[in-house]
Amino acid sequence: MPLSPALACVLALSAAVDPAVSPLPAVGQHSAASPAADGFVELFNGKDLSGWIDVNTSASTWTVAKDESGNPIIRCTGIPTGILRTEKAYENFVLEFEWKHLSDPGNAGLFVWSDPYCAKGVPFSRSIEVQIMLTPDAVDGEGRTLYTGQGDIFSIWGARMKPDRPHPAGWERCLPSARTTKGAGEWNHYKVTCIDGTIKLEVNGTEVSGASEITPRKGYICLESEGTEIWFRNLRVRELPPASPPLSAEMTADLAAAGMRPMFDALEMKGWKEGADKGEETPAHWTVSNGVVRFDGKGKSLWSDESYGDFEMICDWRWTKEHQGKVQRPFIGADGNTVKNPDGSDKTIEVEERDSGIYLRGSSKSQVNIWSWPVGSGEVWGYRTDPSMPADVRAAVTPKLPADAPIGEWNRFRIRMVGETLNVWLNGKHVIVDATLPGVAKEGPIALQSHGCPIEFYNVMIQRLD
Repeated sequence: MPLSPALACVLALSAAVDPAVSPLPAVGQHSAASPAADGFVELFNGKDLSGWIDVNTSASTWTVAKDESGNPIIRCTGIPTGILRTEKAYENFVLEFEWKHLSDPGNAGLFVWSDPYCAKGVPFSRSIEVQIMLTPDAVDGEGRTLYTGQGDIFSIWGARMKPDRPHPAGWERCLPSARTTKGAGEWNHYKVTCIDGTIKLEVNGTEVSGASEITPRKGYICLESEGTEIWFRNLRVRELPPASPPLSAEMTADLAAAGMRPMFDALEMKGWKEGADKGEETPAHWTVSNGVVRFDGKGKSLWSDESYGDFEMICDWRWTKEHQGKVQRPFIGADGNTVKNPDGSDKTIEVEERDSGIYLRGSSKSQVNIWSWPVGSGEVWGYRTDPSMPADVRAAVTPKLPADAPIGEWNRFRIRMVGETLNVWLNGKHVIVDATLPGVAKEGPIALQSHGCPIEFYNVMIQRLD
């Protein structure tokens, strides 16, 4: 079988260098000449976090600092749990870097071939994780080792892989073949080689784990924050030739969402105000902690300081057990009208009343509803109930099907607004398809609605399309 272009490139380069630990430039050396000599490009310039995007943490989580010798590092506090990703997506590549946990136990990770946003309801993305952890082995009641702190590789949140060695419990996780990780306060060197859906990890010069048959196999590189302080330095990458023929969309991360940016800081409420006019700069009834935005059911709606025209938005949300009592609510037909009984009365069902929503472009009329009505969330109340709107408009803003998750579970909206055209996906179902909102504003702020019921939001991200 002929070698792939990427693998042939690696073999050729390997013949020219020490096969143990590839030589790193001197710590703190960030010249353009060094990367050109061996094909590597530095991912950290030693001065700032240019080239990196904070997906879901805080401004205080990732900072540029100095190590014990005064050399530049990326310092991660570990709080909150989340990820920092590269601006650029990578397919076939060799990544090298050094890391050091300051204490034991220590937990962090490297994600490869990642989506540019987190999976629903969690602070982690669909990706392959290379563990960066100091911990004793975890063993189950049958004496099987489940995970180690020595360089495990495993799939997370929808990614798939085949470990190089079967896992004792059948997990998609490769346990290391050697134990070469140094302890707290010492620098470790990782070399990660990713080619055509395979991955290999070398820890301090020894290959310890790997996997194949990976999906996706093109995406972003992420550093993970997970509870303890960790330092990174000398991050550099060498790109290799891509697959031929090119990868299908199913084999790549969601590259079309590369422009997604978080709308909240995970640790402090900023960039939002409670109330549309002369709102409170420090909202009294909205709080944020570890990325979760909580509303207590009182007060006013929460409005973004920034305005948006054309955009695509991701928003996770879930109901608490609290509700506003049990009430009768009508069934809504595909045409947007209330379904009638044979006697002409409204056909209804008793529900636990819960109500919220997302206002688009500064108006409650263009609200994507979140509620407990049988028609399901995603409905646009202001247009569906407006008798002056054409019948096709009212029908289009009525969900095609109910797709809400059970109470207490996370839901995910994906909302796309371009011109007057709205599309809404709920938990992967396309519930609002090419609906026209006549007269909708060209731009305006986004609001999370107050409607008297506690609710939580998470992973709120937006990508401008104009």
